[in-house]
Amino acid sequence: MKKTTRATYKKDKYYKKVTAAVHELLKGGFVVVPADVLIQMGYLTKEDYEDWRFGRVPYLERVIGCNLSKVNRILRILRLHAEDLGLRPSPTVYKKRGKGRKIFLRFSRSGEPWLEILYSTHYVSGYRKAPQNPSSIESTPITIVSLDARTKVPTE
Repeated sequence: MKKTTRATYKKDKYYKKVTAAVHELLKGGFVVVPADVLIQMGYLTKEDYEDWRFGRVPYLERVIGCNLSKVNRILRILRLHAEDLGLRPSPTVYKKRGKGRKIFLRFSRSGEPWLEILYSTHYVSGYRKAPQNPSSIESTPITIVSLDARTKVPTE
């Protein structure tokens, strides 16, 4: 297996699947989350992801449905593709949801910092999508109030 680099990542067999997942996620919002890419590609279920978020699974890699070297390649391709799209990396902290102590969640069994960073970095678009239906935005009347200088009583 070759190492995924800037020069070779577009030739990787997972490149098309990763880019399709990224573009699908960007249609619905302006943030690309690595876990959402894995869900979109079919390697992680939403139920398993939620189990991990609530602390019922010790680390995310335990419930990912493919080889971990494949996931590593997918995450590297995602990072390089996000850089090419001009998406800004945003480090994110994941803490346990639900009741009890809010402990930090682990992504990998090994706990390697570089791998934890790959999993936890969100990629943010520089712009936000316009509202789908601009006519649904209601304009509220604005009342301008000023103070009378002598009496300090509001006047309209």
